[in-house]
Amino acid sequence: MKPSTAKSRSIVRSFAAMSAAGLLVAACGSSAKTSSGTTAAATTAAAGTTVAAAGTAAAGTTAAGTTAAGTTAAGTAAAGTVAAGTAAAGTVAAGGGALTGGLKVDTSKCTAPTGQTVKLQLQWVAQSQFAGYYAAAAMGYFKDAGINVNIVELTDSTVVPVQQVATGAADFAVSWVPKALSAREAGAKVTDIAQIFQRSGTLQVSVKAKGITSTADFKGKKIGNWGFGNEFEIFAALSKNGLDPAKDVTLVAQQFDVSGLLNGDIDAIEAMNYNEYAQVLEATNKATGKQYTADDLNVVSYEKEGVGMLQDAIWADQTKLSDPVYCGEAVALVQASLKGWAYCRDNVQACRDIVMKQSPKYGGASHQLWQMNEVNALIWPSPDGAGVIDKAAWDQTIKISAGTKNDLGKTVLTKDPDPESYTNDIVNAATKKLAGTDLVGSSYKKETLTVAAGGN
Repeated sequence: MKPSTAKSRSIVRSFAAMSAAGLLVAACGSSAKTSSGTTAAATTAAAGTTVAAAGTAAAGTTAAGTTAAGTTAAGTAAAGTVAAGTAAAGTVAAGGGALTGGLKVDTSKCTAPTGQTVKLQLQWVAQSQFAGYYAAAAMGYFKDAGINVNIVELTDSTVVPVQQVATGAADFAVSWVPKALSAREAGAKVTDIAQIFQRSGTLQVSVKAKGITSTADFKGKKIGNWGFGNEFEIFAALSKNGLDPAKDVTLVAQQFDVSGLLNGDIDAIEAMNYNEYAQVLEATNKATGKQYTADDLNVVSYEKEGVGMLQDAIWADQTKLSDPVYCGEAVALVQASLKGWAYCRDNVQACRDIVMKQSPKYGGASHQLWQMNEVNALIWPSPDGAGVIDKAAWDQTIKISAGTKNDLGKTVLTKDPDPESYTNDIVNAATKKLAGTDLVGSSYKKETLTVAAGGN
């Protein structure tokens, strides 16, 4: 979908007119936007393009041990937006899932994989949002766990990642929790087996002159969002602050870029902290003729507003988790992926370089480093251990998904999902195989970064 400022001005409260499939793609934390501000067509290369991920230096995958630490081009400092991949001092005991509940999987019956190939479907194209999986391939962690992994980019907007799992087109998928649960309610028997992102990265971004420092300031303003389930953090925040989304704000169907904000058509745009927010900082402020800085902007974080929803997780086929072979593959995939994410926490620039080897379509080296940094902060620290599904965060996501209506009276879910929609048993089994790997990151701190003009 190409950007149109005229469309941004005229489409108010008309989410149903937009492509649901396109929104499912772009609103998974990854806008289809080039660094120059142009939205790429949602449907690009043929679906099913795979990247070999078996620890070998297959096409597009860096050789194991690559640690070249490129430096981002100098940009304007983004005060208050820091990122740190500093390893926790010393080695903390592997996390371990203190939480229980959900689908029960007898992992004692899982068989260790012996080199078979599995397919992991991403929810967008290669970028640092998925760096941990690419690192697991590049560093040989998948191979060490006994599996080869084809990492499949999402290049067709009509494809729903977890639906690929349900139909057998993929073995596992990465997806936001509300999106996957919506598909499950529609019949896709998928189960969250590892909650990678522990917190929400969704923001509402505005220029300082608009005076929007909290959700309460949304009243009387034009508020942009992507619709189709991605607006529910906004509506939950409005409700929490006593605002009626149908009367107190003007809702604008937002394009998958930041043009609405830059052109002044939208007072506050929906953004991911690791993507669209960086795109604003990479742009030129027309008022000053200089690159935007954080001091030019106000940011409302839905996580801090107390209405954050769980995002990137690894999903498996519930109907196959009782199969010893598939169960073993699931444990191996999570095991290697968690080790990959721990590597990216401790080696931010090296992981950025691994991602750059995949030739990402959107965002250059500076943008990918920023993204790697911010994504790390959505994962670390993980007090109960990386990948563990926190019940409180899960319950909050369900409450918002099933109980918060948008301005059209619709909810993401029509009822609470059944208990089989998640399990900590797989991540617990994977964690036991990672003794000596810090899966908590209690001392994690973000590094302070800047972004270059255009994200290059």
